[in-house]
Amino acid sequence: MTEELIRERRGPILVLRLNRPDARNALTPQLLSGIGAAVLEAESEPEIRVIVLTGTGDRAFCAGMDLRSFSQGESMGLDDEGRLGYQRLIQGQIALPVVGAANGTAIGGGLELLLACDVTVASAQARFGFPEVKRGLFPAGGGTFVGTRIPLAVALEMTLTGDLIDAARAYQVGLVNAVVAAEEVLATALALAERISENAPLGLAAAKELVRLGVSDAAQATSRMSEWQSTVFTSDDAKEGAMAFVEKRKPVWKGR
Repeated sequence: MTEELIRERRGPILVLRLNRPDARNALTPQLLSGIGAAVLEAESEPEIRVIVLTGTGDRAFCAGMDLRSFSQGESMGLDDEGRLGYQRLIQGQIALPVVGAANGTAIGGGLELLLACDVTVASAQARFGFPEVKRGLFPAGGGTFVGTRIPLAVALEMTLTGDLIDAARAYQVGLVNAVVAAEEVLATALALAERISENAPLGLAAAKELVRLGVSDAAQATSRMSEWQSTVFTSDDAKEGAMAFVEKRKPVWKGR
């Protein structure tokens, strides 16, 4: 049986590839749980510094919920550790930076998965949207928070019409960070992940949490700022960063 999720290590980078190309990489309960389990394992592995999420093929990054499974009554509820891990990913609570490599179109739950990524590289052929209202549903897996990433008017347009936008507009409104030719998506995302992985793990975790909190809960961000400052600025890595700068060498991070 073909694996629905392919894992590949590239040094400090873990590449997770959705592998259901015949179904446009649509999310089944098993795939959803597998993604969650993989990110939890990565989070507990000190040598992994960045996660890259991508899909097999050039048609779709992820077409969202597998409607065939849903129509047959298969639950998408989160009732095991892997699915709880997926929920943490969707909510931006995974400490590791996550880079999206949108090799193709991302719609519905697929776009919600892409929103879980901190930065995203997209194929010029990709399209993005939330068609749930056209199916009697609404984007309940984090899509309704898209207004924290793009202008409110655009967020409402996408969620109320269910229409898709192309990669050029996605870049224009800030939904993705870069648009490249389809064959360059993964390489570009890996290069970005490599640049991120060269930075201090504690500083990365602090920056990710605080920037995300800053747009959703300013009071909590202020509270966490003092906690993170106490931890990061007194860490071994902070001392190493200063010493490496003085000695004109690359720092060797310990993550503490």
